[in-house]
Amino acid sequence: MFGTRLSSADERPGDSVTLSVVIPAYNEIRTIAEVLSRVRRVDVSKEIIVIDDGSSDGTREYLGELASQMETQSKLAKSDDSRVPLEDNNLVVIFQSKNQGKGAALRRGFEAARGKIVVIQDADLELNPEEYPKLIEPILAGRADVVYGSRFLASGRNGAPISRYLANRILTLASNLCTGQKLTDVWTGYKTFRSDVLKEIQLCEDRFGFEPEVTAKLARLGCRIAEVSVSYDYRTYSDGKKISWKDGFYGVWCTLRLGIDVRLTDSQ
Repeated sequence: MFGTRLSSADERPGDSVTLSVVIPAYNEIRTIAEVLSRVRRVDVSKEIIVIDDGSSDGTREYLGELASQMETQSKLAKSDDSRVPLEDNNLVVIFQSKNQGKGAALRRGFEAARGKIVVIQDADLELNPEEYPKLIEPILAGRADVVYGSRFLASGRNGAPISRYLANRILTLASNLCTGQKLTDVWTGYKTFRSDVLKEIQLCEDRFGFEPEVTAKLARLGCRIAEVSVSYDYRTYSDGKKISWKDGFYGVWCTLRLGIDVRLTDSQ
Protein backbone atom coordinates (compact mmCIF):
# COMPACT_ATOMS: atom_id res chain seq x y z
CA MET A 1 0.00 0.00 0.00
CA PHE A 2 1.37 3.42 -0.88
CA GLY A 3 0.16 6.95 -1.19
CA THR A 4 0.83 9.84 -3.52
CA ARG A 5 0.67 13.22 -1.79
CA LEU A 6 0.65 16.31 -3.93
CA SER A 7 2.48 18.34 -1.28
CA SER A 8 4.72 17.50 1.63
CA ALA A 9 3.37 17.24 5.19
CA ASP A 10 5.09 20.53 6.07
CA GLU A 11 3.49 22.34 3.14
CA ARG A 12 -0.07 21.14 3.72
CA PRO A 13 -2.06 23.58 5.87
CA GLY A 14 -3.01 20.96 8.48
CA ASP A 15 -5.02 22.74 11.19
CA SER A 16 -6.24 25.36 8.70
CA VAL A 17 -8.20 22.68 6.83
CA THR A 18 -11.77 22.47 8.06
CA LEU A 19 -12.82 19.29 6.25
CA SER A 20 -11.15 16.06 5.17
CA VAL A 21 -13.18 14.34 2.45
CA VAL A 22 -12.30 10.63 2.48
CA ILE A 23 -13.29 8.81 -0.73
CA PRO A 24 -12.95 5.00 -0.88
CA ALA A 25 -13.04 3.89 -4.52
CA TYR A 26 -13.29 0.43 -6.03
CA ASN A 27 -14.01 0.05 -9.75
CA GLU A 28 -15.65 3.48 -10.13
CA ILE A 29 -14.20 4.57 -13.47
CA ARG A 30 -17.63 5.74 -14.67
CA THR A 31 -18.12 8.20 -11.82
CA ILE A 32 -14.80 9.04 -10.14
CA ALA A 33 -13.99 12.09 -12.30
CA GLU A 34 -17.42 13.63 -11.77
CA VAL A 35 -17.34 12.93 -8.03
CA LEU A 36 -13.96 14.67 -7.69
CA SER A 37 -15.24 17.60 -9.76
CA ARG A 38 -18.31 18.00 -7.53
CA VAL A 39 -16.28 17.72 -4.33
CA ARG A 40 -13.81 20.35 -5.55
CA ARG A 41 -16.63 22.80 -6.26
CA VAL A 42 -17.89 22.77 -2.66
CA ASP A 43 -16.95 26.09 -1.08
CA VAL A 44 -15.33 24.95 2.16
CA SER A 45 -11.68 24.68 3.21
CA LYS A 46 -10.89 21.02 2.59
CA GLU A 47 -8.51 18.30 1.58
CA ILE A 48 -9.55 15.38 -0.63
CA ILE A 49 -8.21 11.91 0.16
CA VAL A 50 -8.95 9.19 -2.41
CA ILE A 51 -8.16 5.55 -1.59
CA ASP A 52 -8.15 3.19 -4.55
CA ASP A 53 -9.00 -0.24 -3.14
CA GLY A 54 -7.36 -2.40 -5.78
CA SER A 55 -9.53 -1.35 -8.74
CA SER A 56 -9.26 -3.30 -11.99
CA ASP A 57 -11.53 -1.26 -14.29
CA GLY A 58 -9.25 1.70 -15.00
CA THR A 59 -9.98 3.69 -11.82
CA ARG A 60 -6.48 3.00 -10.51
CA GLU A 61 -4.84 4.14 -13.73
CA TYR A 62 -7.00 7.27 -13.88
CA LEU A 63 -6.05 8.25 -10.32
CA GLY A 64 -2.39 7.50 -10.99
CA GLU A 65 -2.42 9.75 -14.05
CA LEU A 66 -4.27 12.46 -12.12
CA ALA A 67 -1.74 12.34 -9.30
CA SER A 68 1.13 12.51 -11.79
CA GLN A 69 -0.37 15.53 -13.58
CA MET A 70 -1.03 17.37 -10.34
CA GLU A 71 2.47 16.68 -9.04
CA THR A 72 3.93 18.08 -12.25
CA GLN A 73 1.77 21.20 -11.95
CA SER A 74 2.86 21.61 -8.34
CA LYS A 75 6.55 21.46 -9.30
CA LEU A 76 6.05 23.98 -12.11
CA ALA A 77 4.23 26.35 -9.77
CA LYS A 78 7.06 26.15 -7.24
CA SER A 79 9.64 26.83 -9.93
CA ASP A 80 7.71 30.00 -10.80
CA ASP A 81 7.69 30.96 -7.10
CA SER A 82 3.88 31.04 -7.07
CA ARG A 83 1.43 29.31 -4.75
CA VAL A 84 -0.35 26.14 -5.85
CA PRO A 85 -4.15 26.53 -5.46
CA LEU A 86 -5.45 24.99 -2.23
CA GLU A 87 -7.58 22.33 -3.93
CA ASP A 88 -4.64 21.10 -5.99
CA ASN A 89 -2.26 21.26 -3.05
CA ASN A 90 -4.65 19.27 -0.88
CA LEU A 91 -5.35 16.23 -3.01
CA VAL A 92 -4.02 12.93 -1.65
CA VAL A 93 -4.22 9.69 -3.66
CA ILE A 94 -3.59 6.40 -1.84
CA PHE A 95 -3.37 2.98 -3.51
CA GLN A 96 -4.15 -0.23 -1.65
CA SER A 97 -2.00 -3.10 -2.91
CA LYS A 98 -5.13 -5.27 -3.31
CA ASN A 99 -8.87 -5.09 -2.74
CA GLN A 100 -9.47 -5.16 1.01
CA GLY A 101 -12.94 -3.64 1.37
CA LYS A 102 -14.57 -0.33 2.22
CA GLY A 103 -13.75 -0.49 5.93
CA ALA A 104 -10.06 -1.09 5.29
CA ALA A 105 -9.92 1.73 2.74
CA LEU A 106 -11.61 4.11 5.17
CA ARG A 107 -9.18 3.29 7.96
CA ARG A 108 -6.30 4.17 5.63
CA GLY A 109 -8.00 7.41 4.68
CA PHE A 110 -8.74 8.33 8.29
CA GLU A 111 -5.06 7.87 9.15
CA ALA A 112 -4.11 10.39 6.47
CA ALA A 113 -6.82 12.93 7.34
CA ARG A 114 -5.70 16.27 8.79
CA GLY A 115 -8.96 18.22 8.88
CA LYS A 116 -10.91 19.17 11.99
CA ILE A 117 -13.91 17.32 10.56
CA VAL A 118 -13.91 14.13 8.45
CA VAL A 119 -16.68 13.21 6.01
CA ILE A 120 -17.01 9.97 4.03
CA GLN A 121 -17.84 10.43 0.35
CA ASP A 122 -18.62 7.29 -1.67
CA ALA A 123 -17.14 7.37 -5.16
CA ASP A 124 -20.49 6.92 -6.90
CA LEU A 125 -23.10 9.61 -7.56
CA GLU A 126 -25.77 8.52 -5.05
CA LEU A 127 -25.02 11.31 -2.57
CA ASN A 128 -24.46 14.99 -3.31
CA PRO A 129 -21.30 16.79 -2.07
CA GLU A 130 -23.20 20.10 -2.14
CA GLU A 131 -24.72 18.98 1.16
CA TYR A 132 -21.41 19.16 3.10
CA PRO A 133 -22.37 22.49 4.74
CA LYS A 134 -25.52 20.84 6.12
CA LEU A 135 -23.51 17.85 7.38
CA ILE A 136 -20.80 19.83 9.17
CA GLU A 137 -22.98 22.62 10.63
CA PRO A 138 -24.13 20.70 13.76
CA ILE A 139 -20.49 19.89 14.56
CA LEU A 140 -19.27 23.45 13.98
CA ALA A 141 -22.15 24.72 16.15
CA GLY A 142 -21.16 22.33 18.97
CA ARG A 143 -24.47 20.42 18.91
CA ALA A 144 -23.05 17.08 17.75
CA ASP A 145 -19.87 15.03 17.65
CA VAL A 146 -21.00 13.00 14.64
CA VAL A 147 -23.59 13.68 11.92
CA TYR A 148 -25.27 11.07 9.73
CA GLY A 149 -26.82 12.15 6.45
CA SER A 150 -30.10 10.21 6.47
CA ARG A 151 -31.69 9.27 3.16
CA PHE A 152 -34.99 8.44 4.85
CA LEU A 153 -35.44 11.10 7.54
CA ALA A 154 -37.80 13.30 5.56
CA SER A 155 -38.93 11.46 2.45
CA GLY A 156 -39.64 7.79 3.13
CA ARG A 157 -38.03 5.42 0.64
CA ASN A 158 -36.52 8.33 -1.33
CA GLY A 159 -36.42 6.28 -4.54
CA ALA A 160 -34.96 3.07 -3.09
CA PRO A 161 -36.63 -0.26 -4.02
CA ILE A 162 -38.95 -1.54 -1.30
CA SER A 163 -36.71 -4.57 -0.62
CA ARG A 164 -33.66 -2.40 0.04
CA TYR A 165 -35.66 0.10 2.06
CA LEU A 166 -37.10 -2.63 4.31
CA ALA A 167 -33.68 -4.25 4.73
CA ASN A 168 -32.24 -0.90 5.78
CA ARG A 169 -35.10 -0.34 8.23
CA ILE A 170 -34.58 -3.76 9.83
CA LEU A 171 -30.82 -3.26 10.15
CA THR A 172 -31.29 0.24 11.53
CA LEU A 173 -33.92 -0.94 14.04
CA ALA A 174 -31.62 -3.74 15.21
CA SER A 175 -28.79 -1.23 15.65
CA ASN A 176 -31.02 1.16 17.60
CA LEU A 177 -32.23 -1.59 19.91
CA CYS A 178 -28.64 -2.61 20.64
CA THR A 179 -27.10 0.85 20.98
CA GLY A 180 -29.96 2.92 22.40
CA GLN A 181 -29.81 5.36 19.46
CA LYS A 182 -32.84 6.68 17.54
CA LEU A 183 -31.36 6.80 14.05
CA THR A 184 -33.23 6.41 10.77
CA ASP A 185 -30.33 5.36 8.50
CA VAL A 186 -27.39 3.56 10.10
CA TRP A 187 -26.13 2.38 6.71
CA THR A 188 -25.91 5.81 5.11
CA GLY A 189 -22.74 6.54 3.20
CA TYR A 190 -22.67 10.09 4.57
CA LYS A 191 -21.08 9.91 8.00
CA THR A 192 -19.33 12.99 9.34
CA PHE A 193 -17.08 13.05 12.41
CA ARG A 194 -15.12 15.39 14.60
CA SER A 195 -11.63 14.14 13.83
CA ASP A 196 -10.64 13.88 17.50
CA VAL A 197 -13.64 11.63 18.17
CA LEU A 198 -12.75 9.41 15.21
CA LYS A 199 -9.26 8.91 16.63
CA GLU A 200 -10.71 7.60 19.90
CA ILE A 201 -12.36 4.52 18.37
CA GLN A 202 -10.56 1.44 17.09
CA LEU A 203 -12.12 0.18 13.87
CA CYS A 204 -11.53 -3.39 12.68
CA GLU A 205 -14.13 -4.33 10.05
CA ASP A 206 -12.66 -4.46 6.54
CA ARG A 207 -15.81 -4.44 4.46
CA PHE A 208 -19.37 -3.15 4.86
CA GLY A 209 -19.40 -4.29 8.48
CA PHE A 210 -17.84 -0.87 9.05
CA GLU A 211 -21.33 0.69 9.06
CA PRO A 212 -22.77 -1.04 12.16
CA GLU A 213 -19.31 -1.19 13.76
CA VAL A 214 -18.70 2.54 13.76
CA THR A 215 -22.22 3.27 15.04
CA ALA A 216 -21.88 0.80 17.92
CA LYS A 217 -18.46 2.09 18.92
CA LEU A 218 -19.58 5.72 18.77
CA ALA A 219 -22.52 4.82 21.01
CA ARG A 220 -20.23 3.04 23.46
CA LEU A 221 -18.08 6.15 23.59
CA GLY A 222 -21.15 8.24 24.40
CA CYS A 223 -20.93 10.44 21.31
CA ARG A 224 -23.72 12.79 20.32
CA ILE A 225 -24.94 11.53 16.93
CA ALA A 226 -27.22 13.87 14.98
CA GLU A 227 -29.03 13.23 11.69
CA VAL A 228 -29.78 15.60 8.84
CA SER A 229 -31.84 14.80 5.77
CA VAL A 230 -29.91 14.37 2.50
CA SER A 231 -30.97 13.77 -1.09
CA TYR A 232 -30.34 10.36 -2.62
CA ASP A 233 -29.98 9.13 -6.22
CA TYR A 234 -30.39 5.36 -5.96
CA ARG A 235 -27.87 3.26 -7.89
CA THR A 236 -28.52 -0.28 -9.15
CA TYR A 237 -26.09 -3.20 -9.51
CA SER A 238 -25.89 -2.49 -13.23
CA ASP A 239 -24.74 1.01 -12.27
CA GLY A 240 -21.96 -0.51 -10.19
CA LYS A 241 -23.49 -0.87 -6.72
CA LYS A 242 -21.28 -3.13 -4.56
CA ILE A 243 -23.20 -4.07 -1.41
CA SER A 244 -25.01 -7.45 -1.56
CA TRP A 245 -27.46 -9.54 0.47
CA LYS A 246 -24.45 -11.32 2.00
CA ASP A 247 -23.28 -7.98 3.36
CA GLY A 248 -26.76 -7.52 4.81
CA PHE A 249 -26.64 -10.82 6.71
CA TYR A 250 -23.14 -10.05 7.93
CA GLY A 251 -24.41 -6.62 8.94
CA VAL A 252 -27.04 -8.22 11.17
CA TRP A 253 -24.37 -10.35 12.84
CA CYS A 254 -22.09 -7.34 13.37
CA THR A 255 -24.97 -5.27 14.72
CA LEU A 256 -25.95 -7.89 17.30
CA ARG A 257 -22.38 -8.74 18.30
CA LEU A 258 -21.26 -5.15 18.67
CA GLY A 259 -24.56 -4.09 20.21
CA ILE A 260 -24.17 -6.66 22.96
CA ASP A 261 -20.74 -5.22 23.68
CA VAL A 262 -22.31 -1.76 24.04
CA ARG A 263 -24.99 -3.06 26.41
CA LEU A 264 -22.44 -4.92 28.52
CA THR A 265 -20.27 -1.80 28.73
CA ASP A 266 -23.26 0.32 29.80
CA SER A 267 -24.21 -2.16 32.52
CA GLN A 268 -20.77 -2.18 34.12
